Amino acid sequence: MTHGGGTAQAVLFGLDPLWLSTAIFIAAYAVLLSERVHRTVVALLGAAAMVISGILSQDQAIAGIDFNTLALLAGMMVIIAVTRRTGVFEYIAIWAAKRARAEPIGILLILALVTAVFSALLDNLTTVLLVVPVALLIVDKLKVSPYPYLFSQILAANIGGTATLIGDPPNILIGSATGLSFNDFLLQLGPIALVILALVLLLFYGIWGASLKTTAELKARVMRFDERGSIRDVRLLRQSLGVLALVILGFVLGEHLALAPGTTAMAGAALLLLLTGLGQDERGKAEQVREALQEVEWSALFFFIGLFVIVHGVQVTGLLEWLAGELMGFTGGDPMITAFTTLWLSAGVSAAIDNIPFVATMIPLVESMVPGLGGAAAAEPVWWSLALGACLGGNGTLVGAAANVMVAGLSERAGTPISFARFLLIGMPVMIASVALANVYIYLRHFL
Repeated sequence: MTHGGGTAQAVLFGLDPLWLSTAIFIAAYAVLLSERVHRTVVALLGAAAMVISGILSQDQAIAGIDFNTLALLAGMMVIIAVTRRTGVFEYIAIWAAKRARAEPIGILLILALVTAVFSALLDNLTTVLLVVPVALLIVDKLKVSPYPYLFSQILAANIGGTATLIGDPPNILIGSATGLSFNDFLLQLGPIALVILALVLLLFYGIWGASLKTTAELKARVMRFDERGSIRDVRLLRQSLGVLALVILGFVLGEHLALAPGTTAMAGAALLLLLTGLGQDERGKAEQVREALQEVEWSALFFFIGLFVIVHGVQVTGLLEWLAGELMGFTGGDPMITAFTTLWLSAGVSAAIDNIPFVATMIPLVESMVPGLGGAAAAEPVWWSLALGACLGGNGTLVGAAANVMVAGLSERAGTPISFARFLLIGMPVMIASVALANVYIYLRHFL
């Protein structure tokens, strides 16, 4: 049988391809939600089931993998792994603390701002990996509660990541699928992300400004930290920042040079590894490459591979085409109603489950809706609604985004575990308010 995504194979035992692919998809998501099996294992088993059952051939499965997204993630992971060795991220955190004169609320606000900016320029998962451990170190020295800092890091990372193509994995997926460029994301989503961040920083001050207090002696101790001592390799720092600047420039100019973001990121990673190996013997060069590749989150990349194949399976058999028809029937094909519905649906679902698999599922669904909406131009607000809903919705709960889970893991390792309910009390109201602002923004920018 033939559907919009391709041709389904003769499936196992003559079962209906649509029902079988749907069953595999639902089973994979159910196990993901249960958290009883590692999500990478679940994704790879689901992908294998799609091929072994005959729903996809191996060639079809490979065709369903978005290698641009994988290249972008892997390339940026290598660049950050090398840059981390310079100590520049610890430098920035200590600098921020001293600029705030070691006032706890000032440190919280500056670290949140730093995290938001880094999340837009790098990605939010990498940023929290780098900033949260240093934030925990500073609050330990000041003897204040770590929870406001942990919560603000999660919320700022997801808001900052909303602003650019590379800031949050859902945006990477959407950009790769649609061809929307780094500039498109920055110009469309940057303004509303900036507004939401400013309001959330004010909210942080209102909630925690009066309760975060410490002694003069402890503040003096933090002020004695030497940020310059954090820089461990000046030569490597110059190389890393130079390559990172070139990569960001490549993202900005890529649409004019016909360069996909994945190519730019991988080229930057290769250039940085080349520079770090200059002047070293063969053993030193090999060690540099091995250390960088060890820092790559291979489990995350293989999770994406399995997920792409699972979603391609339900696309090929027509499930997403059917769902698109139902959604179009609900919205009447009206672009504005479809955009608003997509925004709130994305936010709600992304708060309940990881926004990465949700967006991977939604992309082909929205693609199948494009003709009914009146073409690519009319559907563009729907893509921005999907990005805003998924990224901002990730702030709703502790499992809404990969960055949230990472911060929870870091805090648990530090002996200050975050409870689901405790975060919900802060995250859910922030999420609802942020999405409401995004709804107004979409209306004013695209439909007024």
